[in-house]
Amino acid sequence: MKKLIPLAATTALLLTACGNANYTTTQIPPEPQAPASSAAPAATQPCSAAEKAAELKSYEPEPTLPAPMQMPASSTMKKIQARGRLIAGVSADSLHLGSRNPISGHIEGFDIDMVKAVARAIFGTEVGHLELRVISSPQRIPSLENNSVDIVARNMTINCERWKRIAFSAEYYRSGQKTLVQRDSTATKLADLSGQTICAPAGSTSLDNLKKANPKIKPVTADTDTGCLVLFQQGKADGISGDDTVLAGDAAQDPYAKVLTERISDEPYGLGINKKNIDFVRFVNGVLAQMKTPPAAGGLSEWMKSYNAWLGTDLGELKAPPTPAYGR
Repeated sequence: MKKLIPLAATTALLLTACGNANYTTTQIPPEPQAPASSAAPAATQPCSAAEKAAELKSYEPEPTLPAPMQMPASSTMKKIQARGRLIAGVSADSLHLGSRNPISGHIEGFDIDMVKAVARAIFGTEVGHLELRVISSPQRIPSLENNSVDIVARNMTINCERWKRIAFSAEYYRSGQKTLVQRDSTATKLADLSGQTICAPAGSTSLDNLKKANPKIKPVTADTDTGCLVLFQQGKADGISGDDTVLAGDAAQDPYAKVLTERISDEPYGLGINKKNIDFVRFVNGVLAQMKTPPAAGGLSEWMKSYNAWLGTDLGELKAPPTPAYGR
């Protein structure tokens, strides 16, 4: 039952025209070549057991946030204020996380709400002070290392290996990796897909987890989530492995697809920041703490309102946001 749904195809064409999306099937291992927009990663030492145990710990925020437009002198936030805008690396093709609204043309979603809150904390409003730069999964870390963006909000998993190159905020969402297949597939778990071609975004933990969970599958990659969806709809991939947040959006665009219930990993999301900008990490953690705190008068927190608006319908009710871990 192979087909191409017009919505995904149209989205793919739009994103190809505006970004670096590449929907050509890339066999694993790919031909060795560095992305044109990113430098080769420096060699890093393997993580120790202690480092792995502390990978969710971020930098504790200051007791209070500075008032908007009154950022501390010489701080990273002051430099952003002086520039007049916060530059955020985001996705434009991950439905409900960061995707372009076809009517308004605006990029919107749960991840976008996180960086809007950071911009409001610096400027008092995000309007006119937030630049969203569309980047692919492989561009997330290089974009921070070369300072082309201030922050990355693109469903990025916090892990020890990445901490060696960048810094992370406290966890702002706990996702999990699942697998999307054709609705008429008899598979119930990843082990049932041995010998089949499964797509995962290049440069993602999903790709690593996929190969570890079932070495007998045939992995292929695309630069973006929509790229994997297009390969799936073209019959070039038998399934997609990725975060449940992303796959819920894929399934919403394709009535002939379903997401298997098996969860092969936990994926704690963090906002990525240049590792030298610890003051900005503390500031962002203060913003996230405010977002997660319900108003004194009662009602839902800003974080919970965003979750309910973008993810609640597909992923179910949550009682509370993730508890932050500090101590780095």
